[in-house]
Amino acid sequence: MRAIRQHRYGGPEVLVLEHLPDPHPSPGQVRIRVTAAGVHLLDVQIRKGLGPPRTRMPLPMTPGREVAGIVDGVGSEQHASWLGKFVVADLGVGSGGYAELAVAKVDRLHEPPENLDPAEAVAAIGTGRTVQAILELAHLTPADTVLVTGASGGVGSTLVNVAKGAGAQVVGLATGEDKRLAVSALGAVAIDSGTSDWATAARASLGDGATVVLDGVGGELGAEAMSMLSVGGRLVMFGTASGAPIPFDADTIYRLGITVTAAAGARLLARPGGLRDLEDRSLSALISRTVVPPVGHRVRLENATQAHQILEQRRSLGKVVLTP
Repeated sequence: MRAIRQHRYGGPEVLVLEHLPDPHPSPGQVRIRVTAAGVHLLDVQIRKGLGPPRTRMPLPMTPGREVAGIVDGVGSEQHASWLGKFVVADLGVGSGGYAELAVAKVDRLHEPPENLDPAEAVAAIGTGRTVQAILELAHLTPADTVLVTGASGGVGSTLVNVAKGAGAQVVGLATGEDKRLAVSALGAVAIDSGTSDWATAARASLGDGATVVLDGVGGELGAEAMSMLSVGGRLVMFGTASGAPIPFDADTIYRLGITVTAAAGARLLARPGGLRDLEDRSLSALISRTVVPPVGHRVRLENATQAHQILEQRRSLGKVVLTP
């Protein structure tokens, strides 16, 4: 099979296409002929040797965690009923998704309708799963004024759509005029966070302040967004695209009178139903077309380097997906 391999840490150029022996599933596993593989910001961090979940993944490795495709092999006869079925699965971090064939545990499989777009299915268990985790904590209502950072990205743009659908007033931050226009087209008040006066413009648009801030950027921008919360507001953090978390302490929370929580990390694993429940919710929402995480770029497997460049340069307005 063809697969993307990483033999050293570094820039996108360390991702190389190689021919490898076909993998064989063990008992409790199936083999998937991949038709779509998600490209995740975590893949970029791992490629650089930054982690998480650990500082450096063992090399060589095949990146990729989210795949959709057809089951073409099983590890034991008791799972033979999966043969020929269209499935989508989270393989786990750095578990071989950037390949023509991937092995997945049976208990990680979902069986969506056969006519579902594989790229959208992958976006649902990646981007969509994160969105469901955020919504579980945000409790959006028509009375809310919501500030979304990174609003042009896959998660951010989906949150804008969902918040608008809930009847909330939405202000979205995005860097660059093209991205600002994309957020504006979703119906939000869109502000270019790359300008020197973005915070002034955001405060003016929020009026009495935001009741909810949904932040996937972190760093100083996230801190400025947090400061725009009204008394009793709630901050839901779900990422650190800036490379750093929001710097704050308990005194900040007391002073602002806000609630702070994170839709990421250990909390998701420990929640009742775990990640799988969130994936089920997201797939159901996709099938009903009530929450559709956008697919921004479809890139051929051999161009995985380009896919990582798109992510790092923040050029995608949705999920980046590899297709063999």
